[in-house]
Amino acid sequence: MVPAIVPAYAAVFALIFVALSVRVANSRRTMRIGLGHGGNVILERRVRVQGNFAEYVPFALILFTFIEWQGWSRWLVHALCLVLLLARLVHAYGVAREPEDIRIRASAMVVTFLMLTVAALLLLFDAII
Repeated sequence: MVPAIVPAYAAVFALIFVALSVRVANSRRTMRIGLGHGGNVILERRVRVQGNFAEYVPFALILFTFIEWQGWSRWLVHALCLVLLLARLVHAYGVAREPEDIRIRASAMVVTFLMLTVAALLLLFDAII
């Protein structure tokens, strides 16, 4: 079975990552900060939103692809991808705000961790059974 669902979501995540990256690049250009954040809180938040996205999304997509390969139901694959997408958008919104509402950021991280955990457990279950 060739995955068809996760690649479509991967494309959406890639477009979001490009948007986050352009946002950082534009901020660096405007603020004239070539590397790091130069002590600028706004740029630091934008860099972390982009970095956090890059740290979690690819790993989740790999797990979701394996779940799709194993033949789990389409609705489950869609649900995992959609919930992760929502969590990452909420996280980006929450972290980018100044001042930050930690509840927004924390809830999005909990959901991201939950999606990674569910995916890992499904894969382990399939390997054991």
